[in-house]
Amino acid sequence: MVIELRPVEVDVEPLVTRVFLKAIDMLGGLQKLAEYRTLTWLPSLARAAFAVVLREEYLKTEDEIAELVGLTRQTVRNILRADPEMAIYKVQHLEELTQEEKKELRVHTAGGIAKLAYKLVKEGHEEPRLFLEYCTQAALALDVPWAYMVLKRIKGTDFPVQSADDVREKLSGVVIRGRKAEEVIQELEYPIKNPAELLHRIKENLKMHGIE
Repeated sequence: MVIELRPVEVDVEPLVTRVFLKAIDMLGGLQKLAEYRTLTWLPSLARAAFAVVLREEYLKTEDEIAELVGLTRQTVRNILRADPEMAIYKVQHLEELTQEEKKELRVHTAGGIAKLAYKLVKEGHEEPRLFLEYCTQAALALDVPWAYMVLKRIKGTDFPVQSADDVREKLSGVVIRGRKAEEVIQELEYPIKNPAELLHRIKENLKMHGIE
């Protein structure tokens, strides 16, 4: 009997988002990008983050990445062959960029920044503040009151969180879908690396108790 192996569908967006946010952080944040009038770089950074994650995590070919991300094969190749050292130089010398460079982020530079951001994320060098802000905005947009309240209460918390004791006091009085937050967090698995992971584990805990 011949068994046909089919590719497993994976959700790459969470890791891509983390890499994208780290890339913005490396560039000094949105405020600095706005100051140097380089907000036009964001789409290029996002595509580069997708390309790097698809290659490094899922071993996708250049052709597969090109089809998935909507780029040419040559552009994907340039992203994946980019030099992170050159990207570091660009990050450190934003004020020296020409007007043309500020308007359009070159493929090699985007690739280098994304590759370095991916490396830093995998090594655990992330800024919890960025996750907190991102998750808070997402919770508001999706109208998830408990998630917004949890994120609001844990501001200033140092991640990774090693145990429920690290956040119990801050979440005192918060009710999550009819359950006390203190009870929910006691049942979670630790350590928890960032706010996004905290929300995910709370959501999984609710499902386990039949609460959607």
